[in-house]
Amino acid sequence: MNNRTFTEADQRLLTEIMLHRRDVRGNNFLPQAVPEAVVEQILRAATLAPSVGFSQPWEFVLVRDPTVRRRVADSFEAENRKAEAQFSDDRRRLYSRLKLEGILEAPLNVAVFYKPSSAPVLGQTSIRETGEYSVVCAIQNMWLMARALNVGMGWVSILDPGEVKDILRAPPDRKLVAWLCLGYVKQFYDQPELEKLQWEQRKPLDVALHRDHFD
Repeated sequence: MNNRTFTEADQRLLTEIMLHRRDVRGNNFLPQAVPEAVVEQILRAATLAPSVGFSQPWEFVLVRDPTVRRRVADSFEAENRKAEAQFSDDRRRLYSRLKLEGILEAPLNVAVFYKPSSAPVLGQTSIRETGEYSVVCAIQNMWLMARALNVGMGWVSILDPGEVKDILRAPPDRKLVAWLCLGYVKQFYDQPELEKLQWEQRKPLDVALHRDHFD
C-alpha cells in the first residue's frame, strides 16, 4: 500500500515495545525451545532493516550445538577476566557479580556477520563502516520483533571475534558484529538490568542533544 499511515495507537504501541525491550542474561532464560516459525519472524524482521545502498550485507548463523556454544562460552570467560581487570574497587566488585551472557542457558544463539561487497557500494564509498552499521540496524529490528513476540534477546559483546570466527569456520572476509542469545524468559524487568543494579542510569535526551553544532 502506497503512502501507508499509522494511527496514534500504532505509535503508542511501538513506543511501548521500545520501552520494554531488554538485554536478557543467562539467569533469566527458560530452557523452552523457540519455535522455528517464531525464529523466522525475528530473522525476517532483520531483513527489513535499512541498509546503505540496499546492500543487505548481513548473514546469520543459528547455533544450537552445545559443543559449539561451550567453546564460545570459554572465549567469553577468558575475555571477561580481562575485562574485569580493567575496573577497580567497588566497580570491579560489582562487575564480578554481574551475569553478562546466556550462551549456554539460552536455547538458541545467533551469530550475526557483516559480509563485505567485492564491488563499490552506493553510499558506502566515503564512510565504509556504514555497511557494518546496516547490520546493527538489522539487529535492532530483531530485538524489537523478539520483544513483540515475548522472546528475550541478549547481545554478548565480550568475545574474541577472531576466535568465534574460527569456531564457526567463517570465511576470512566476514566480520562478526554480534553474538545474540534468544529464548523465552522468566520475566521481563521493568527497568534495564544494569540500571536496576545501579551500574549506569538512563541519560536524559538533553545531555546528548546539540543544535547546529557542538557547543
